[in-house]
Amino acid sequence: MAKYTDKLPDFCFDYFIGIENNTSSLTRYNYSMDIYIFFNYLAQYIFKKKENTITLDDLNKLKAKDLEQYLSYLSYYEIDGKLYKNDEKGKARKLSAVRSLFKYLFNHDLLISNVASKVATPKLHNKEIVRLEEDEVSRLINAVECPTQFTSRQQAYNKNTFERDNAIITLFLGTGIRISELVGLNLESFDFSQNAFVVTRKGGNQTMLYFSGEVASALKTWLEKRATLNLPEEEKAMFISLQNQRISIRAVENLVKKFAQIASPLKNISPHKLRSTYGTNLYKETKDIYIVADVLGHKDVNTTKRHYAAISEDMRKSVAGKVKIHKDVE
Repeated sequence: MAKYTDKLPDFCFDYFIGIENNTSSLTRYNYSMDIYIFFNYLAQYIFKKKENTITLDDLNKLKAKDLEQYLSYLSYYEIDGKLYKNDEKGKARKLSAVRSLFKYLFNHDLLISNVASKVATPKLHNKEIVRLEEDEVSRLINAVECPTQFTSRQQAYNKNTFERDNAIITLFLGTGIRISELVGLNLESFDFSQNAFVVTRKGGNQTMLYFSGEVASALKTWLEKRATLNLPEEEKAMFISLQNQRISIRAVENLVKKFAQIASPLKNISPHKLRSTYGTNLYKETKDIYIVADVLGHKDVNTTKRHYAAISEDMRKSVAGKVKIHKDVE
């Protein structure tokens, strides 16, 4: 998290200490990045400063319209020489980070008012849930196992990472965990006597999840390969990059995309889509939206219902003729 916190004012350090017990390390990292973007905007467009040196006095001068203009700015912006854009979801996340900071500062009498609480969250539009069909899942696994459509150079690279990549893809498809949860896994997170592992959910809560023998087999194969790597003794990360350190979110996104382009070239498949695929299959098998919500770590079952509304409709159609109004009289 130091990449961004080192560039933030000192009062932000107390803020991150204050939210440590209620958030995961990934959440705090994302918040630090979002707050850095916000302060950079304030310095450049509101207070006309040459450097990102925002003070508490500056924050006390802000009006709600300043934050509303910031949300508009987030549609398409440049920072540190790179261009970015955000949809409603991205804007809502960045506003959430700002709200969290302002709430903390206001509650600790460092701000006169909590102006961020006056700004409405961007309306989120439901998007079509993209998931893999059964045949696409098979092609995805085959692409990992037999990457014949890749160049010779790519195949040589994949040969060095096959066990790891197969374990990652299988774990996504077999448990539906989030990418942030996957990269945060350590060796001690797993108990193969129970085929179980512990994940740190959003908000910092830990949950025990269970996996099948198929997933266990892929994980054990990777662990055998991992044991042959020249890793520092203190490196406890479950999944390792070619640089012999914990694999990054970006690296996992890239490997999923690489294989998914072969399995389903017309779909933009990300790790989250593999999560949706697992949720779909679990719902079809259990017919229980509450189990799906619990396993996926959704705090609100309505979130799960929105994701799998299409499946519910298919199920309603399938039972349309099950109840007979006029029954035959013997």
